[in-house]
Amino acid sequence: MDLLHGLASLGHRIDCYFPGDEHELPDRLGHDNITVIWGRSGWRWGRWYSKTRFTATASQIVFRIFASLRLRRVLARRHTESPYDVSYEFAMVENLASPASLRRAVPMVVHPETHSAGELKSLLAERRLSLRCQPLHTLILAVLVLCVRTVVQRQRIRSADLLVCISSVFRDHMVRDYGFPPARTVVVPNPVRLERFDELEPAPEHPPTVLVLGRIAARKGIDDVVAIAKLLLARGVDARFRIVGGTSLWSNYVKLLDDLPEENSEYVGRVDSSRVPAELAGSDVLLQASKYEPFALTVGEALAAGIPVVATTEVGAVEGVDAAVASVAQPGDVEAMAAALTSTLERMKANRAEIAALARAEAERLFAPAVVCGQISDALEQLIDARRTS
Repeated sequence: MDLLHGLASLGHRIDCYFPGDEHELPDRLGHDNITVIWGRSGWRWGRWYSKTRFTATASQIVFRIFASLRLRRVLARRHTESPYDVSYEFAMVENLASPASLRRAVPMVVHPETHSAGELKSLLAERRLSLRCQPLHTLILAVLVLCVRTVVQRQRIRSADLLVCISSVFRDHMVRDYGFPPARTVVVPNPVRLERFDELEPAPEHPPTVLVLGRIAARKGIDDVVAIAKLLLARGVDARFRIVGGTSLWSNYVKLLDDLPEENSEYVGRVDSSRVPAELAGSDVLLQASKYEPFALTVGEALAAGIPVVATTEVGAVEGVDAAVASVAQPGDVEAMAAALTSTLERMKANRAEIAALARAEAERLFAPAVVCGQISDALEQLIDARRTS
């Protein structure tokens, strides 16, 4: 939503095609340069195809495909009436709404937030963890769906003229897994709505809080979070772990949290997104232990709230962030993450105000919507100019 509003504010005219049923959108999308066209998918909760988490996920994909196909005719007609300069496909790589005539006429930009090959590799690597938490048939069905999506995405993405990657580490995965040419990529991070944290009043508690914020699911390093909590408890580190988040539709690792030490840890479940600023205000450091994470918006939000971060090298959002507010370790390196947390907590105790100011400044430098949208706008202008002069 921030990308749409930001690009529209820069003068870009945007026709936004949603392969779903019409619903109320945020006020900031009420811009003169934005027109929303709905695809009417017809998908509903509580039907035979959406009674379980897995069937809900699979059916949503199928319904979106059919909705996208219906949008093809509308898109082709509107392009004939008022030709587009570029086709911009956000989030879903296997989008089928663009007709072949449009793909031949204008450059195609793909801007994914994740890719199925990465999800599949993570799920297979963690199959033993998954089977501790879920039945075998759930794992098998998830693997089958991800296999199909990987094949489709690998084929589909090769026709893109430009691949917008939300981090360098994510670009490396896309290049390696899908064979996409690095020369046709650009790295632009996700934007963060900084104003959500403008008036945030820090409310640190005692003992200091290590916040783990995100889905309790595959690839999030939940097993490492448990191990780190145990290690800091054994070392007598004065800290409390607060784990916040729900599960995904096809992965549920909550059972792993049964091993959290009660002396220094708590799992509070999912909270509404409106509660995220308050959760960050009450914390001292954010831990992002993911083993595959194209970006991690929670990292950008933590920095915007003045909270330093400890993350793995697989977390895209820590790229380019000042090391004084973003410590990194290799995925699975429990010892290194524990040491980084201990050091960060000590520095926060000694000089919280200075660290908070630097964290906020880094969020503004890297993730401000105006900065991000400006980078994307420049990339689109260069792409269109190159097409016109070729």
